[in-house]
Amino acid sequence: MLYHFIGIKGSGMASLATILADRGEQVQGSDIEKFIFTQQALEDRNIPILSFNANNIKEHMTVIIGNAFGEDHPEVQKARTTSSVTCYRYHEFLGELMKHYCTISVAGTHGKTTTTGMLAHVMEAQKPCGYLIGDGSGSMPKDAHYFVVESCEFQRHFLAYYPEYAIITNMELDHVDYYRDMNDYCNAFEAFAKQVSKGIVLFGDDEYVRKLPVEKPHLYYGLAENNDVRAVNICQDNRGMRFDVLYHGELFGHFELPFVGMPFLWNSLGVIAVGIMEGLEYALLKDALASFPGVKRRFNEEFSGDNVYIDDYAHHPTAIRLTIDAAKTKYPDHKVIAIFKPDRYSRIAYFIDDFADALSSADKVFLCAFPENAQKEEGIDITIDDLAKRINGSVVISEDEAGAAVLAKHAPAVYLFMSSKDIYKLKNVVKSFHLSCNHFQSVVE
Repeated sequence: MLYHFIGIKGSGMASLATILADRGEQVQGSDIEKFIFTQQALEDRNIPILSFNANNIKEHMTVIIGNAFGEDHPEVQKARTTSSVTCYRYHEFLGELMKHYCTISVAGTHGKTTTTGMLAHVMEAQKPCGYLIGDGSGSMPKDAHYFVVESCEFQRHFLAYYPEYAIITNMELDHVDYYRDMNDYCNAFEAFAKQVSKGIVLFGDDEYVRKLPVEKPHLYYGLAENNDVRAVNICQDNRGMRFDVLYHGELFGHFELPFVGMPFLWNSLGVIAVGIMEGLEYALLKDALASFPGVKRRFNEEFSGDNVYIDDYAHHPTAIRLTIDAAKTKYPDHKVIAIFKPDRYSRIAYFIDDFADALSSADKVFLCAFPENAQKEEGIDITIDDLAKRINGSVVISEDEAGAAVLAKHAPAVYLFMSSKDIYKLKNVVKSFHLSCNHFQSVVE
């Protein structure tokens, strides 16, 4: 059977396509021609990537439709009206695939991608493990037992999933173009929790997570004393972090991670709690967490001379604040330059003061305009200048060599590029500026 993905370069779609290819299925897809980092894994597996065209849809295909594409898209229309074609939305197909494995869902407002990657890394040390991560990464060994899945609450899509286990990392209102309020948002997570069959791990330091009615066996994790799995004796510096874990008040073990920042600590505790629930040995958990390499676009660091370039997916005020805090913790002697590109007009409009407050914790702030394809919701009239006015000294720059030249003048610094969009391209131009300057300086000397 041939599987065709409409929008195959989407982060979840690319992950799912690589999983099917690993399972031995015939896979192809269509998308825009512009290079997107998620396509590298597709090309590595020789998965054909076609330009959008209704003629891509053939008889007897199974078509998987990316959630970004409406029913009026030409390929979607052709697929829906071809009787021999079986159609699924992304989350619908993923829900069916999950039934074939011992699946662990990772849900929550923040930290899903890192936690999913970290959990997959740990579980594959126990048994063969497949994973689907929202950074475009997907893998499925032929003999996989576990399947770790990033499970997004966007438009309640995670209600298509019925996992054995789940982690709920936190709950903070997001996707405000869909959810009416926090109560509506919490109801979605409550419904999701009821679909978990064996056990749930929950971030117990989050007031909304604590209020979730949970019927299945569960463990709370965090720093507060009322958690089942708790971190104590925490130390962070430029080498990473170290901490002890208590399980029901008794010492479970000592852990070390090559990362800094509270999100990494919280995420690792969630993973440890799942490991405890599944009966993994302390030594396995300790060694696997210490060797976790990280995931794409989550505090990914590059260096040139005295400059540090960090690419991060942060696109919500809370994630931005925590990412800036992590940069300051790891590089206390550097100035932190925050560069932020928004994604959704509704998100900026709803949280604009929170965005301004979070970004202002950096030493200097630069802003990029909304992407051209950003969806404008009815009744929302906002520009990047509205956010800039709320941040003292912030500057709106272009995502080209002119903008990169402005950023390059602030060296040496930690350049923190944050967005769910392709801001990493601007990072690459800034780094090239500095490399060119260093080369010129060495020639002169």
